[in-house]
Amino acid sequence: MKRRATLTKFILDTWAWVEYFEGTDKGEIVKKIIEDPKNEIIINIVNISELVSVIERKNIDTNKLLDVVFSISTIYYGDKDFSIYVGKRHAEIKSKIKDFGLLDAFVLSTGDKLNAKIVTGDPHFKNRKNVILL
Repeated sequence: MKRRATLTKFILDTWAWVEYFEGTDKGEIVKKIIEDPKNEIIINIVNISELVSVIERKNIDTNKLLDVVFSISTIYYGDKDFSIYVGKRHAEIKSKIKDFGLLDAFVLSTGDKLNAKIVTGDPHFKNRKNVILL
């Protein structure tokens, strides 16, 4: 019986997606992660809203970019227990980092839940395990 290869899970936050779509040097790193068939790309459902907001403000074709996102990534939806975990995690971190956002807590918690690496350029993720800081 042939064994399936285990995929490495990567969560791309909004920052990583924007770099990828803008074709920056850091976006090229994201592109390599996306194009590696050994990788599973994941986006948290709440980050879709943030990504749409950024895309809309840049006057870019939202539908076209979302088609790409949805074709290459798995959406993580979570549940009520996950949402409670995120809220507690956010409160804990925000007590130390005053401008730590709730969306950052969703990304960080999704990485914990799925045992996935987080790809970001957000300095709030500095020195955190399983983070690739671009």
